[in-house]
Amino acid sequence: MIVIAGFYRFPLDQIEAVKPAMAKMIALSRAEPGCGHYAFSFDVVEPGMVRVSESWADEDALKAHAASAHMAQWRAASAAHGIHDRTITAYEVTGERSL
Repeated sequence: MIVIAGFYRFPLDQIEAVKPAMAKMIALSRAEPGCGHYAFSFDVVEPGMVRVSESWADEDALKAHAASAHMAQWRAASAAHGIHDRTITAYEVTGERSL
């Protein structure tokens, strides 16, 4: 399993405008084969910060996601709304347990 975690920021005046593109990206990504989890969350303490969390069955699923048409659309939309400070990391997970 591949787990993705990270964050990026939008200018505060772009938050409402970018939400429809975010919702579309979430819905289309969750429908992809191999997607276990896909979410964007607004940080409660840091205005304009969006937390990213995803899980993918394997590297092939993640690569297909990265090459998808909706990823290209999301990249264009997020750039148009001023995305910045993007930090996203992929982790290879060999097991899981409840906490």
